Amino acid sequence: MGSFKRALFGYRRGDVDAALSARDSRIGALEGAAAACLRQAETIAELEAEAASLSGMVLEREREIRGLGERLREANERHDRGIASLDAVSARLEEIQSQARGQATRIRMKALREAVEVSRRVKELTDAYPAAGEATAGGNGHDPSGDGLFEGRVRLEIGPLGDFSQLVGFEDAMGQIGASEISVERFSDGRATLSMNLSQPVELLRELEQRSALEFRVRHNAPDSLILDVDEDQGPEQRAA
Repeated sequence: MGSFKRALFGYRRGDVDAALSARDSRIGALEGAAAACLRQAETIAELEAEAASLSGMVLEREREIRGLGERLREANERHDRGIASLDAVSARLEEIQSQARGQATRIRMKALREAVEVSRRVKELTDAYPAAGEATAGGNGHDPSGDGLFEGRVRLEIGPLGDFSQLVGFEDAMGQIGASEISVERFSDGRATLSMNLSQPVELLRELEQRSALEFRVRHNAPDSLILDVDEDQGPEQRAA
């Protein structure tokens, strides 16, 4: 008020009006500034709320990630334990298989040793058969006194054989002619004694001639037993067949 100049009856009206106008303008500017500050405050509050929500989401995702990491670690541990268990089971199976092979070998060797003990008696009985059963024709002859048919349980001795592969091949030939329950009763000094069952009449000698790679002669021919001698003069490729 001290800046107003006095007139005859008070202050000059123009100065007062200018001051009032300046005041109103100032007040309007301050109100606008205050409104802008209020809007900024509201925006800041909204942003802070959104930031808080995002922070919560981030924390939740971090917890989920930690949970997934824990489950993955447990799954890896279970997988490692499973692999270790499989390795242990595989090792045990190999050990059992090794023991089984060893036991089978021991049983087979025991059976062969027992068969050797009785082989002399069997040979004596074989040599005691009458010579009428022997083949008189050359090559793989059939029994000239019979029809050559075999049926039921038949025991067959053959040899000498070079190795087990010849024995296996001869067993295969017997299987091809319909023999069942084929078993090797003894295998010693290159000679094998086999037992088989024929469910129906079979021309055994003729079938063996056709299916076996071995050349043989008939030393003994009886209704339930045969003794065959392998031709030792055949070539190496025949002996190895």
